Amino acid sequence: QVQLVESGGGLVQAGGSLRLSCAASGRTLSTYIMGWFRQAPGKEREFVAGMTWSGSSTRYADSVKGRFTISRDNAKNTVYLQMNSLKPEDTAAYYCGADKFYWYRPNYWGQGTQVTVSS
Repeated sequence: QVQLVESGGGLVQAGGSLRLSCAASGRTLSTYIMGWFRQAPGKEREFVAGMTWSGSSTRYADSVKGRFTISRDNAKNTVYLQMNSLKPEDTAAYYCGADKFYWYRPNYWGQGTQVTVSS
């Protein structure tokens, strides 16, 4: 089992920044793919960014490329999502996910953290 706990969401003005954290515990995560997803009201959950725990590979949705950065701290077993130049359309609940094989269909999910960007 893998437990994931997100934090760092909040209310920010357009153009501002936030950093989300995902604290992971449970199994050894060195072989896992970690991802951030988001779900806006009335929309399906979508992939935002992902990385192998080793850091050898990262992926981003086109809508966030150049604005968001995924990273991790091995010592803290934590994955981050640095979000810059936020837009109102980034408003959503953000979820952390983990899986051994799949980038876009993680087996483990956190509870989510809300990000609201005001215009």
